[in-house]
Amino acid sequence: MASETIQPLCSLGPMSQENNTEQSNDPVKQDYLEGRKLLREGKHAQAAIAFHNALRGFEERGDQAGVANAADRLGDACLARDEYAMAIANYQRAYAICEKEDDSFSLLALNKKMAAAYRKLGDHDKALELLYDMLEHYRLTNNPKGAVEALIIIAETYAAQGETAKAADAYRSVSSIHARFKHARLAEEFQRRAEALEQGK
Repeated sequence: MASETIQPLCSLGPMSQENNTEQSNDPVKQDYLEGRKLLREGKHAQAAIAFHNALRGFEERGDQAGVANAADRLGDACLARDEYAMAIANYQRAYAICEKEDDSFSLLALNKKMAAAYRKLGDHDKALELLYDMLEHYRLTNNPKGAVEALIIIAETYAAQGETAKAADAYRSVSSIHARFKHARLAEEFQRRAEALEQGK
């Protein structure tokens, strides 16, 4: 499904550095590669244009992996430009393709990005829905590190909503995971965070 220059769906995250110097005679792939280069350089507007052009080219060919990758990266460019609704729309497009492919790792990466965009928009409920999906995935795959990361963002999201009791509960869950792995200092730190929230500090 994936070609030599388009990353497979299951690796929608950053591509390895060895591909950065790749060139392609294919104009659509060239747009995609150029977009990646511009995004790395912080030229977000130009990156968005390049990814948009690549997206159109992949659509015309019916290249679903290309569409998913270009939509994902276009979402990244929009996120960097504080265009959160546009970012979400592009991530959702990539998500639909990854869902058809049953690509759980890409779905997880996209959920993480969409949750960040929803939080920026102030849509905490939608962000929490995605974060709890991520947490469930981490529990099912027995990934305590991922669970801790998701729970911290859940706590921060609840705190932003003024839901201090729920935020404190999430921090206590982080504390108990650290305690289970004998990370005494971190367990104590998150327990203190929970108590500080409850005391209104």
